[in-house]
Amino acid sequence: MTTWNLLAAALSLCLAQFAGAGARADTGDDYRLSGPAVHGNLAIYFVHGKSRSGPVPLTLAEALAKKTIKVRELGEVNELQVENTGGEEIFIQSGDIVKGGQQDRVLTSSLLLKPHSGPLRIASFCVEQGRWSARGGEDVKEFSSANASLPSRTAKIEMAGKALPQIDGADADTVSKRQREIWKSVTQIQGKLSSSLGASVAAAPSRTSLQLALENGGLERAQADYVKALQPLGEQDGDIVGYVFAVNGKINSADVYPSNGLFRKMWPKLLRASATEALGERNGPALPAPPIAEATGFLASPSDAPSVEKNAGTQGRIEMRESAKTLFMEAKPAAPASAWVHRNYLAK
Repeated sequence: MTTWNLLAAALSLCLAQFAGAGARADTGDDYRLSGPAVHGNLAIYFVHGKSRSGPVPLTLAEALAKKTIKVRELGEVNELQVENTGGEEIFIQSGDIVKGGQQDRVLTSSLLLKPHSGPLRIASFCVEQGRWSARGGEDVKEFSSANASLPSRTAKIEMAGKALPQIDGADADTVSKRQREIWKSVTQIQGKLSSSLGASVAAAPSRTSLQLALENGGLERAQADYVKALQPLGEQDGDIVGYVFAVNGKINSADVYPSNGLFRKMWPKLLRASATEALGERNGPALPAPPIAEATGFLASPSDAPSVEKNAGTQGRIEMRESAKTLFMEAKPAAPASAWVHRNYLAK
């Protein structure tokens, strides 16, 4: 068991409080949790485990920056096309927001794109209302960046659909209902952030765009305090493969990866999203961080729930489990059958 000591001053992390001992989670893997690390109303619990060896895939943001992936419009709100044109695998995570095209979108599935994959379809939801044309100098046919993740647990639950089938197997009415709920969530996110920051986060070029709201300067400055306090803690140990977070004393969600390398690539983006959720709830009740045993139980809770698997196209499949407390999704590549690329836990 590891006890986290308050070494914040020595590490220039005086804004973080780090306490508690490691605890093991009965998730089928030898996971151990440490923490919580606390800044303001955000508590982080790190998931430690064996790290898979081998090359670490590019993230979607990295691949777009390197121009080794194409994310294209298909003229459909709820479907896009992705193509890996390079020689490295690319990891796409559910909740990744892509900017540009005819409307900013959020991608619904985690998957691993093989090198030179050819064009493939991927489900999406719109996170911007009204626009269906080019915005400024952006390319209307392709998306240019993916630097933000959807900062809303409730929107992610709606996006997944609390029960299968997911969007690619759902009827048009179900998809339309979920899209309306995603737009409602975007409006709520913007409203909460504007109230918390004391100024509107809506951007003049597109006031309904979640992506542009997440680029608001005031929000980025507020996020920076959380990042300064917490990001280095996630980069200290080579066995950290994920994290659980809580806002205002309530467990929110968790993301776990097969390797420390992939976690480290995703960590800055995920931390900003978690900080955004915390900032949106900053006016809520100030409650203490949950004990580490509660975070451990959160990861373990779906282990005995019935499993339903959904084909996610030629690139993989999604296993879903739903317990009384947790909605769990595990993304797996098409082969090998025993592998997985991302585990997401959402508190209900």
